[in-house]
Amino acid sequence: QVQLVESGGGLVPAGGSLRLSCAASGRTFSSYPMGWFRQAPGKEREFVAAITRSGDSTVYADSVKGRFTISRDNAKNTVYLQMNGLKPEDTAVYYCAASSLVVIQTTRRAYDYWGQGTQVTVSS
Repeated sequence: QVQLVESGGGLVPAGGSLRLSCAASGRTFSSYPMGWFRQAPGKEREFVAAITRSGDSTVYADSVKGRFTISRDNAKNTVYLQMNGLKPEDTAVYYCAASSLVVIQTTRRAYDYWGQGTQVTVSS
């Protein structure tokens, strides 16, 4: 089992940057592929980015490709989401999640553990 706590959200102007962090408890963090999702008001929670257990491979939603970067530090039990070139449509609550499956995952139902979320608001 793993517990996840996100941080780093806030209010930024369009074009700005934020770095989200997700700290995980437990000694088996490196055994979980990790993902970031987001949920805007009135919308479904959607996939943003995911990373393999070792960090050697990543995948992104088309809407954030080239602007966001997911990374992880297994020694610190932390996964990051660097967000550059933020747009008002990026406004959402951002969640990190851990999957018990072996390979990288992009669907919500593949993730077993979720953080409480951190709010990101991008002003126009």
